[in-house]
Amino acid sequence: MDFFQTCRDAEIASEITIQPIEHFNGLIDAAIIFSDILVIPQAMGFDIQMVEGKGPVFVSPLKGDGNLDNVILKPDILKSLDWAFKSITLTRKKLNGRVPLLGFCGAPWTLLVYMTEGQGTKMFRYAKEWLYVHPEKAHILLQATTDACIEFLAQQVVAGAQMLQVFESWAEALGPDEFNEFCLPYLRQISAKLPKRLVELGVTEKIPLTVFAKGAWYAVDDLCESGYDTISLDWLYRPEDAVKVVNGRRITLQGNLDPGVIYGSDELITRKVEQMIKGFGGGKQNYIINFGHGTHPFMKPEKIDHFLKECHRIGSQ
Repeated sequence: MDFFQTCRDAEIASEITIQPIEHFNGLIDAAIIFSDILVIPQAMGFDIQMVEGKGPVFVSPLKGDGNLDNVILKPDILKSLDWAFKSITLTRKKLNGRVPLLGFCGAPWTLLVYMTEGQGTKMFRYAKEWLYVHPEKAHILLQATTDACIEFLAQQVVAGAQMLQVFESWAEALGPDEFNEFCLPYLRQISAKLPKRLVELGVTEKIPLTVFAKGAWYAVDDLCESGYDTISLDWLYRPEDAVKVVNGRRITLQGNLDPGVIYGSDELITRKVEQMIKGFGGGKQNYIINFGHGTHPFMKPEKIDHFLKECHRIGSQ
C-alpha cells in the first residue's frame, strides 16, 4: 500500500495520526490528521504517484503551456475526498477529547507549483512560466484551487476538525511583488470566505485558522492583516523581530525551531528551546511552540521526547 492509498484508508490514517499522541503521552497539545497537501490536485483530476527517492510525482503535470483543458476547475470536493472526511471523523472519535484535532490544506500557489512542475523543484521553471507568460490562466487556476481549498477546509470542520492550517510551502519562491499578486490575495480569500461557508454548513463556533508561508519573511506584517488567527514561522525568522511586527495585534505566533536541532545533543536542544521561547516573549501567551517545518524520518524519538519535555519545563517558567 503506497502513501496515498494509506491516506485513503480511514482506519490506518487515524491510527497514524494518534500514534504520536500516545507515544508522547501528555507532551503534545494537538493532533494533525495524517494526509497530504496534494489531495486537492487529485480532486481536480491529477494522477499522482509516490515514487521512491522522489516523493509525490504527477503523471501528467501541466508544464508551462497554460493549458487548463484537462483540469477539473470545479471539483466535487465532498464526493472526491470523502475518505479524508471519514478519517477525520474516526480520528476525532478515537481521540475522545484528549487533544484538539487539526485539519489542513495546501495553499493555492504551492499547489500550482506541484500541478505545473509535477514534483518538488529548485528552479520553478514551469510555475514561473505560468506567472510571467500566462498570468491570466494562472489566476484562473489559482482561483479554482482557492475555491476548492475553502470547501475542503469547511468540510473538514463538519467532519470533526477543530483547528485548521493553510500550508503555503513554496512561498519562498516568490518575491514580494509576486507574493502580493499571486499568493496573498488567495490566502486572504480563504480566511474571508471560510467562515461564511461554515455558517452555511451549520457551523457557528469560531474555528482557529493558521497560515504558514515558508520563507516569506517580508510578508509577516501583511499576513497579520489577512484574517488569520495564527502566523506560523519557519526558522529563517528571528522570533524577536516577529514579535515586533505583531506589535500588540491579536495574533498568535507559532514556531520556529529548526528541525535539524533535533540531531544535536540534549544540551544543544535545551539551549535552542530556551533561546526560542525567550525570543517569543517567554511563551506565556499568544505563542505556540512548533518546529519551523516538519520532522525528518531519521530523527530519534528520544530526542523529540527531550525536546517536548524541555518545551513544557521552560515554557512554564
